[in-house]
Amino acid sequence: MEIFNKQESNVKSYCNSFPVVFTSAKGCWLTTDSGARYIDFLAGAGSLNYGHNNPILKEALVEYISNDGITHGLDMFTEAKAAFLTALRNHIFAPRNLDYKVQFTGPTGTNAVEAAMKLARKVTGRTNIVTFTNGFHGCTMGALTATGNQHHRGGAGTPLFGTSRIPYEDYAGIDGLALFEAMLNDNSSGLDKPAAVLLETLQGEGGLNVASNEWLQKLSKICKAHGILLIVDDIQAGCGRTGTFFSFEPSGINPDIVTLSKSIGGYGLPVALVLLKPELDKWLPGEHNGTFRGNNHAFVTATKAIEHYWQNDDFESHIAERSQQVSKTIDRSLKQLSSLFVRAKGRGMMQGIECKSGDIASAISRRCFEKGMIIETAGPDDEVVKFFCPLTISESELEQGLHIFEKAAQEVANELTRKAS
Repeated sequence: MEIFNKQESNVKSYCNSFPVVFTSAKGCWLTTDSGARYIDFLAGAGSLNYGHNNPILKEALVEYISNDGITHGLDMFTEAKAAFLTALRNHIFAPRNLDYKVQFTGPTGTNAVEAAMKLARKVTGRTNIVTFTNGFHGCTMGALTATGNQHHRGGAGTPLFGTSRIPYEDYAGIDGLALFEAMLNDNSSGLDKPAAVLLETLQGEGGLNVASNEWLQKLSKICKAHGILLIVDDIQAGCGRTGTFFSFEPSGINPDIVTLSKSIGGYGLPVALVLLKPELDKWLPGEHNGTFRGNNHAFVTATKAIEHYWQNDDFESHIAERSQQVSKTIDRSLKQLSSLFVRAKGRGMMQGIECKSGDIASAISRRCFEKGMIIETAGPDDEVVKFFCPLTISESELEQGLHIFEKAAQEVANELTRKAS
């Protein structure tokens, strides 16, 4: 640990909660330098939907590297990029009747959000972006203006401008969309007509808050009526995490722009995309660029992931079954440990359980770690225990992790009872 403590910046975070040295990983398991194994309910914060070192993806990647395939090519044409775009069009866009062009940005999600915001402003000629309470969109300056979390916003060191925030669904009992529509129709509301609305249909870091289909449909209708672009940030909730490839599919909305990163690369390799309707492609060549705007190794594994997992409905069925497994555990915990828990949160394999305080959630996370599981918390006060394992997890492996959670929660409840008596 000495090298990390002496040389690495204090900005590190996850390792503070899980202070061990990992050496290998497979599927939903992590192994340390001492040989201890931990079941992974973090999955790279949603970057490892297909698990660690997925053998199908690894085989494709190793073969590509062994054949001296292109590693880095800026945005030049490569076979790997062509294969990825073809798979994305044939297996993702076409079956869903979606028509998007694809922009490759810098390799992280926040890069995609930055590009989406810039494009919306360029296309509309307007500057304001409407975002939502508890939203999280990244930590670079543009994306940070759209992020609600004060801890991250405080790191900017300068005032953040360019966005207006309105209440998400069910926030503080306020009908945020009624407020939004009224302000758009009132020339004295003080709301500058926005270029776009940016949202997560299921807020990840904000506490697993879910927007209903009806709410999303109403928002889409408002945007269309006022000529406002709708941007869905599917960086964490996409690629099957909520049960369908895109989180917005059940609502039937058709966003103007979609951002993807994290698990779109399949193997955990960094790549980020902006999906944009063809009529919005007003970029000039090189107007938004970056040295690493297209990771060919990620193209290889992304292509394989799409072709293997999304050519039919089998993977969605698997996700639905595992989601039910998680839901049953959460429902049982709510009934048996009402002293700890408030309600279920999330959808699909992006579920969690809200605790009565952040201290309780943190205590459960720590106890889980002691028992061999990596699990994090989310929400404004870190009050939600977040179940976020790889989507490829088996029924028996998921049961092991859920059992660890239940035991940890029971021990925390017993400890609180002893302290109270």
